[in-house]
Amino acid sequence: MKHTLLTDTLKGEKRERPPVWFMRQAGRVLPSYLKLREQYSFRQLMHDPELTAEVTLLPVHDLGVDAAILFSDILVIPEALGMKVHFTDKGPRFDSPLKSLKTVGSNLSADSSKLNHIFKAIDIINTKISPECSLIGFCGAPFTTFCYMVEGSSANHEFSNAINLIYQNKKAAIEVLEKITELSIEYAVNQAKHGIAAFQLFETHAGLIPSELYIELILPYVRRIASAVREQNIPVIYFPKGLGLGITHITKNIADYAGIDWQYSISEARKQIDANVGLQGNLDMRLLSIDSKEILIRELEKFKNFGKNNFNWIFNTGHGLSPNNLFNNVKFVVDWVKSTDWGR
Repeated sequence: MKHTLLTDTLKGEKRERPPVWFMRQAGRVLPSYLKLREQYSFRQLMHDPELTAEVTLLPVHDLGVDAAILFSDILVIPEALGMKVHFTDKGPRFDSPLKSLKTVGSNLSADSSKLNHIFKAIDIINTKISPECSLIGFCGAPFTTFCYMVEGSSANHEFSNAINLIYQNKKAAIEVLEKITELSIEYAVNQAKHGIAAFQLFETHAGLIPSELYIELILPYVRRIASAVREQNIPVIYFPKGLGLGITHITKNIADYAGIDWQYSISEARKQIDANVGLQGNLDMRLLSIDSKEILIRELEKFKNFGKNNFNWIFNTGHGLSPNNLFNNVKFVVDWVKSTDWGR
C-alpha cells in the first residue's frame, strides 16, 4: 500500500497535519458534478465505471482533498439482493419495500455480479488517482440499509415501519440483517481486493433506536463486516451518526477509527472512546452554507488545539455535504486545514 497522509494517519503515524476529506464530497456541492448531471442521470454516473471514476476524482481536482471516496450509494446492496430501487429527485424509492411481514426476507436472493461495475470503477480510479491521494471504499452499515429496505423510501425520516418490525418481529428483522451483512462482507472484501486504501461503514441512522438495543442487535453485524475488511489489511472507519454515549462501545476490535457526528463534542468523544481508536470529524456541515468567512474561521479555530494534541484524527464534517453548502466555503476549509500550523 502506498504511503499517503491518510494512510499514515490511519496507521497511527504522526504527520504534520490532519488529512482532510468530506462525506458526500463528490456531489451537488461541485459545479463540475452539476455539469455532468446535465448529461447523465445519477444511475448512469453510478453504473458506468468510467463515469464513476471521473466523479469520484472530481473533489481531488476541484477541492484538493487528501482522499477520494468511491462514488456510489449504500442501496446497491438491496439492488444486489433483488430489490428494485429508483433514484428520484426526492430520494430513493423501492418498488416493493419489505413492509409486509409475509414477504420479509423470504424473497431476498443475492446476486453479487450486480456489483461488478463498482469493482471495475475502482480499478480505473487506481490508474488515475494521484500518488498523494488515497481511495476510500464504503458501504452502508446493516441497520441503515435495513431501514431503507423495509420503509421503501426516505419520506418518513423516523422509518417507523422498520423500527416496528424490529420490535414486533425480531426474527424476521434478523433474517434481513443477516442477508445484508453477508452480502456487505463480500462487497467490502472485494473492494479491498481491488485496491482501496481504507473503508468506511456508514451508519447514518444509528440514533433511531435506543443505544442499548443498537449495541445488542446491530453492533455484532458491524464487527463482522469490519473484521472481514481488516483481515485484508485495510483500515476501517465506522460512522454511527446519532449513537450518543453508545460510542463508548467502539473499541479497537470494532474499528480503527470512529466518525463523530456534529451533535457530539469531538473533545468529549476523545474522552469517551477507546484511546486506541482514532477519530474523524466533526465540523458542523451547516456552517458551509453561511456566507461569512469570519464565522467559519471562528469555528475552525476551535479544532486547532485538538489537532495539535491528537495526531490520530482525520478532519471531516459531522455528516455529508449538502447541496446548500457553498463550494467556495468547502474549498476554503480544505485550504485552511492545509495551511494551518498544527504545532506538531
